[in-house]
Amino acid sequence: MKRNDLKPATIAAQAAGAIDPASGGVVPPIQPSTTYVRDRDYELVNSDNVYLRSHNEPVRLGEAILSELEGAEATQLFPSGMAAIAAVFRTVPNRGRVIVQSGIYWGTTKWIRDFCTRRDITLVEVEASDAALLRRACAEAPAQLVFVETPSNPWLKTVDIHAARESADLSDATLVVDSTAATPLLSKPLALGADIVMHSATKAINGHSDVLGGVLSTRNKTSPVWEAICIDRNEAGAVMGPFEAWLLVRGMRTLPLRVERMSRNAMKIAEHLAQHPHVEQVFYPGLPSHPGFELAQAQMQGGYGFLLSVLVRGGREAALATAGRLNLFHRATSLGGVESLVEHRHTIEPDTGIPENLLRLSIGIEDVDDLIADLNQALLG
Repeated sequence: MKRNDLKPATIAAQAAGAIDPASGGVVPPIQPSTTYVRDRDYELVNSDNVYLRSHNEPVRLGEAILSELEGAEATQLFPSGMAAIAAVFRTVPNRGRVIVQSGIYWGTTKWIRDFCTRRDITLVEVEASDAALLRRACAEAPAQLVFVETPSNPWLKTVDIHAARESADLSDATLVVDSTAATPLLSKPLALGADIVMHSATKAINGHSDVLGGVLSTRNKTSPVWEAICIDRNEAGAVMGPFEAWLLVRGMRTLPLRVERMSRNAMKIAEHLAQHPHVEQVFYPGLPSHPGFELAQAQMQGGYGFLLSVLVRGGREAALATAGRLNLFHRATSLGGVESLVEHRHTIEPDTGIPENLLRLSIGIEDVDDLIADLNQALLG
């Protein structure tokens, strides 16, 4: 069977076919060396390896797996999701123009605003889940980047990636999609027209809340933007370390199993909470009541993800009390791990328009009935 005929579960479980050539071990090895030897003629023993800051074998393996899962020509791993985003935006020249979806992860928005101010870059923030608004923003003037996040965090809004591609073409812009909440398994932004797909690998790709990482994958490895990203990462030394990359590869080997279970759990929990008397509203793209439901059906496969947000009846105090009574949901930032998490977003992001009664839930792989029982007792008090 050809490699391009393999399904994602096989690619992930077999780490893209990696076998340790030295020992024959089925687990890829870690090589922590920071420098690499040359022979007596001063030729590199391994021409790919000169110095750790540029690249290393566990990183290359992680990139190979992710490229296969994404259907990408090339992938670059970074020490964090924000490092990956920064690498993209550093390709924008001073006094350039970028179009960014509003209401996305606050850490992304804050960094982009600060960066654009420092570089005198025109920043246009637009509600990209409204395809007409995005198209209008792109048609106004040329831009270097269009950056969207789908499903978005914490609102779970969906963006039509194919329509975003058409809009980006009006600006002659590179389309970048943050697909962290979808993972490479539930959505294929590159196939839908994105130039680059970004993930915080810290989340579900690793899945065990013990590795920081970021991913950029491209459908055209010879594009000037991608070549600039690769040069920048190499020369700035923004490469993931070998231990972190090894842990990331280990986590990815169970990615399909985890995402399947997490998405199934999230769907059941969203349906339950949508009927709960102590919940005002549930934001989850798998619910028919969600404004982006039909779009999510069209551009997501195998589930709608593990992330959802709820508005608790009774305002801030009721939401905080609910979070405090939860026993199985850990009160912690982040998402996408095997353990379920709850976060009161307004505490983390005050003065950003987040309702004070919003709780963001990251659903793990626990028994869904246990999770629903925990939510029920916490909501009922």
